[in-house]
Amino acid sequence: MATPCIITVAITGSLPQKSDNPAVPITVSEQIESTQAAFEAGATLAHCHVRKDDGSPTSDPERFAALTEGLRKHCPGMVVQLSTGGRSGTGRERGGMIPLRPDMASLSTGSCNFPTRVYENSPELVDWLASEMLAYGVKPEIEVFDVSMLFQAAAMAADGRIKGPLHVQFVMGVKNAMPVDKEVFDFYIATLKRLAPDATWTGAGIGRNQIVLNEWSLAAGGHCRTGLEDNVRMDRNTLAPSNAALVERVVSLCDRYDRRPATVAETRELLKLPAAA
Repeated sequence: MATPCIITVAITGSLPQKSDNPAVPITVSEQIESTQAAFEAGATLAHCHVRKDDGSPTSDPERFAALTEGLRKHCPGMVVQLSTGGRSGTGRERGGMIPLRPDMASLSTGSCNFPTRVYENSPELVDWLASEMLAYGVKPEIEVFDVSMLFQAAAMAADGRIKGPLHVQFVMGVKNAMPVDKEVFDFYIATLKRLAPDATWTGAGIGRNQIVLNEWSLAAGGHCRTGLEDNVRMDRNTLAPSNAALVERVVSLCDRYDRRPATVAETRELLKLPAAA
């Protein structure tokens, strides 16, 4: 019997603009509409950023609240995951949306280089974000850009700063961070199984490597991330017409690996999240 795959759709991110692809949803209403189409196509987890009216990133809790409300209304049961990423704010403002009690929030457990800047996650900030997630019952998704972040997440789970079981996302293909390398990918999975045998994991590839990580993850029994945040194209010559189209591509790959898209109920069970209200 085919095993379920959680399909995460990263709907907008902090960087892509309509000048890159007109399908990139910027306003809250555009994001809700785009996510609903992706949900109907098979995605059951939405990774969310919000933007200002000019398209620049923000951590504004009011915009996150409006987005969360819309997704819960139009995508019943979909797991809502809000980003605490460093492009959207500085310091503790990055966690200002955690009191909204989304199902999940992203948490990078270390720093690394990005294309033009340092993605800075100081130990103090990581501990504070984790403590806020613990206080408000929000499950972190551990964003792993190199292997040290995986070891740090395991240590935090062991001493109670993170409530297990862990859910980890391996991010590959960001310039100056971890490249797309199959031996490293296999090492990531083996290390996670050793450090946190009950963990779940997702593979995320950037740009043209999105589909590469989709296929590696499906073959290895993990879960998949797709969406316009990471990749605005279907191929070198074709812009992705929507987030839904990228989700549909993952769905079409599932049969090849004896997988199928997870349902909302299966997604929540796999991630040890409460059933949808």
